[in-house]
Amino acid sequence: MRFMLALPLLLLPTACSAQYQVPTPAQQIALAIQPLPKEFQADASVLGYNKSGKLISLRATEGTMICLADDPKEDGFHPACYVRTLEPFMLRGRELRASGVKGDQVDSVRFAEVKSGKLVMPKAGALWQLIGPSDAVNVTTGVIGPKVKPLYVIYMPFATPESTGIPAAPSMGQPWLMLPGTAKAHVMFSMDM
Repeated sequence: MRFMLALPLLLLPTACSAQYQVPTPAQQIALAIQPLPKEFQADASVLGYNKSGKLISLRATEGTMICLADDPKEDGFHPACYVRTLEPFMLRGRELRASGVKGDQVDSVRFAEVKSGKLVMPKAGALWQLIGPSDAVNVTTGVIGPKVKPLYVIYMPFATPESTGIPAAPSMGQPWLMLPGTAKAHVMFSMDM
């Protein structure tokens, strides 16, 4: 994660705002790829938002990674990038949420579809993301302040503590396995480690 330490400017609106400003496609792409290691940035596909707030393709590639730009309607800053093999699972989540499915029900539907074979999960896959307050990001310059922290995830569907040797609860800043035994099992890594 490239952290350019500088005094951030509040340029992203919050969810409390009656109006929100959607950054330009170039600004969204520049910020969306920031979670990725440099080797994946240039050829990552990027999904972002049009002026009406609809999720659209901003840059389509055949690269290894797909990035989701920060949603300007939401409070906070949260771009996320994942390996292309996770796209069926991620796309299905977006489709379900768009159709009105909420909360844990999204995963319940996806887990049932994985179990039935309708939705196929890869053996493993990385997710790179940044999380922080909106006011820690200068959309115009692309400067991301120190309040924005990286969070890394390695999806390992159906992994368990017994199959991996990774504990199922966080402890002393060590990696841990979230949602063990499910299609969404993943190892969590944070900057505190």
